Amino acid sequence: MIVNCNFEELTALRAGVRQVLDSYVPERGVVAAPPEERERAAALLPRLDGDLSVETLAEQQALCGAVTAIVEILRVEMEATVTTTHPADEGAVAAYFDFAHAFSVLSRLQELGREMRAMIELVTGGPVSDHLEREFVFPD
Repeated sequence: MIVNCNFEELTALRAGVRQVLDSYVPERGVVAAPPEERERAAALLPRLDGDLSVETLAEQQALCGAVTAIVEILRVEMEATVTTTHPADEGAVAAYFDFAHAFSVLSRLQELGREMRAMIELVTGGPVSDHLEREFVFPD
C-alpha cells in the first residue's frame, strides 16, 4: 500500500528525523525519544525520497512509531519557538508548518493501519495476530 507524501511533508519529516537523532545528549543524560523510536526514525530517513510503500501491518506500525516520535519532537520545537519568540515570528510559523506536515503524514499512516487491520480481519475471518501483522502482505 502506498502513503503519498508531498515535498513539504518529506522535508518536514527529514528535519524531524534529524532532530530525533540529535536529541540524545549523553553528557546531560537527556533522551527525548526512546532508543527504539530513534532506531525507527533512523531507518525511516533513507525512505524519505518519495511516497512510502507499506507491505505489512508490522511495517505500518514501525512507521507510525517513527513518525510519532518525529511529530512529538516537532511539537516541542514549535511550542518552544512560539513561547520564546512570538506566534507570528517567522521561525514559529516555520516550526508550525513542519509540525503540521509531519502530523498530516502520521494521520494518513494511522488511517492506513486501521484499513490494513480491517482487511486482514475480513480476509482471514478472525482477529489480527502477531504472525498476521508480520506475514500478511499488501502489494502496491
